[in-house]
Amino acid sequence: MEMAVTQVRLPEGLITEIDKLVNKGFYTNKSDVIRDAIRKLVLEKQIGSIPDTGDSVKEVREIRKKLSKEKFNLNKINQLNK
Repeated sequence: MEMAVTQVRLPEGLITEIDKLVNKGFYTNKSDVIRDAIRKLVLEKQIGSIPDTGDSVKEVREIRKKLSKEKFNLNKINQLNK
């Protein structure tokens, strides 16, 4: 897979939290943390667009269950830039 490079400016508090995730071994580097966070954001935005395969409610519940097993508090991290 070919990857593009982009520059992102983040608050120091958010960088500190990203570094903690890397230092604890959840991720190998900062790029992995940021890519995973973006994937999760995109997945959350797609929840309402699941095609009706017969039991879309069950599919949404499974996705929410998967998202709820996070090892860190995204709400707390989102508050760092305020």
